[in-house]
Amino acid sequence: MLTTERLILRPWMKEDLELFTAMNADPKVMEYFLGTKSPEESKKEMEVLEKHIEKYGWGFWAVELSQSGQWIGMIGLKHVAIVAPFTPAVEIGWRLSHPFWGKGYATEGALASLKYGFEALLLPEIVSYTPVQNMRSRRVMEKIGLSHDLKDDFNHPRLPEGHPLRRHVLYRLKRSDWEKKGQ
Repeated sequence: MLTTERLILRPWMKEDLELFTAMNADPKVMEYFLGTKSPEESKKEMEVLEKHIEKYGWGFWAVELSQSGQWIGMIGLKHVAIVAPFTPAVEIGWRLSHPFWGKGYATEGALASLKYGFEALLLPEIVSYTPVQNMRSRRVMEKIGLSHDLKDDFNHPRLPEGHPLRRHVLYRLKRSDWEKKGQ
């Protein structure tokens, strides 16, 4: 479990499934994914997220507001599940329910996750990727200190040729650069 000024990043609980399912059914939240998810798809995804945390002790954690205990989404680190030029790798990511966008929660939780990844896990590098069009996530990646190089961009291997979301940007941060910035 990680805590920040306003957030608690914690293991998943059964009670999270209903809110996770609702978030995954929101077209705004899922705009840069292949589409919204059914309740069964959300249940399976949550099981995968839980298994990652059980296996490694860390992952994409459920996130709640520390003041109210209200569940707002997920933030964390996990092993990249695709084969790409930059894998194997550990990625940082987030998905928040729409009412919690624009409040700095993704940035706050992601910075805590980076700190954990570099200082507790001693990861040499952390990456993040998203479709080229996803400017909201790209801004978070930049705010937390990840950098983008056009030569690292790639076609997502699970998306067919011609799919509008196939081209992805890759952002990355090395632990040595994190340490130089004195995070």
